[in-house]
Amino acid sequence: MPPETVTTVPTELRWWRRIPYYRAVAVYVTLRLTTLAVTSIADIFTHHGLVSDLSNWDGVWFLRAVSHGYPSHLPMAAGHVLASPIALFPLFPLLIRTIADVTFLSASVVGLLISGVTGLGAVVAIGRLTNEFTDTERAERAALLFAVAPGGFVFNLIYNEGIVISLVALGLIALLRRRWLVAGALGALATAASPVGLVFVVCCAASSFVAVRRDRDWRSLFAPILAPTGFAAWMIYLWIHTGNVRAWQLTERGGWNSYPSLAYPFRIVGTFITNPLAPTMTGQILFFGTLLSVAGLVIAFRERLPFELLSYASCSVVLFAVSSPVGLRPRFVMLAFPLTIAVASKWSGRRFRLVVAGSVILLLLMTYETLTSFAVFP
Repeated sequence: MPPETVTTVPTELRWWRRIPYYRAVAVYVTLRLTTLAVTSIADIFTHHGLVSDLSNWDGVWFLRAVSHGYPSHLPMAAGHVLASPIALFPLFPLLIRTIADVTFLSASVVGLLISGVTGLGAVVAIGRLTNEFTDTERAERAALLFAVAPGGFVFNLIYNEGIVISLVALGLIALLRRRWLVAGALGALATAASPVGLVFVVCCAASSFVAVRRDRDWRSLFAPILAPTGFAAWMIYLWIHTGNVRAWQLTERGGWNSYPSLAYPFRIVGTFITNPLAPTMTGQILFFGTLLSVAGLVIAFRERLPFELLSYASCSVVLFAVSSPVGLRPRFVMLAFPLTIAVASKWSGRRFRLVVAGSVILLLLMTYETLTSFAVFP
């Protein structure tokens, strides 16, 4: 009989290396903890308080929704609709309230925890999504590049981007696997979390159209039918609750001056080209965000990403580009995450390391601006 072979566990299989995309996870956690540490040190001198510093911008409105619910009428002043929690979709506030009630933690702390944890979930989900159609090396790069995305500063704030990106990334995996019911259910949750989820509805419809036309797979219709139900339920609730069928749209327009404008991206680009010093810092960020998004789309098509990812990326970029005054700022470029996957697929080695380094620098700058001034809203 042959001698018994002794199997040893290689160093590569130490417990931390068994974490999916552990390098990206380690970088993400390090960035979040570093931000918390630096902010805590700064608070010694500013006396603001860590939770207070991280609860600004949209976080204020999410916390108002948790504490006071949604108003039963549109707040008005001088004939104009005012800002109110009506503009915010319900999934995130519901999660905060439920977990706060169970754990007895404050709503602010729970909101920050959910944002950070779901951001980490988004890193892993994007790695898994990339692994669905390419090799593990590219998936590792995609997860790492997303972990240092300039828009990632919101994972230290009370924002719901981690929820939305995680749901959509998992939904795209379901579409690639032709798991239509799962994709529809994830889409319903995504559209209950943010209007960005409606872009995923378009992906479901396009994917279902191809499946029916090519394979006569009528079960695929479950995805586009189920996906928008979260949005539809929220609109119906607001209609009943406020008595106004356009409560959300009017609040967006009146409270945040937010509306679709086909001319908006051309105005951003035109203003910068004619006089690069004329735009505010926000205008400059939107200009470069637009250029990077267009370049990312070109790379995505050249890399021949799956149809589902291309449709989501294209629709996302168009939606954000024509959304005034939102535009393609870092947070919304990050939401179009197939662009990150495309860049990670195209470049490796020294080029990829340069991209990561540049992204880290931009992330640090955006974090600093967000936490220290009101010159640029996230």
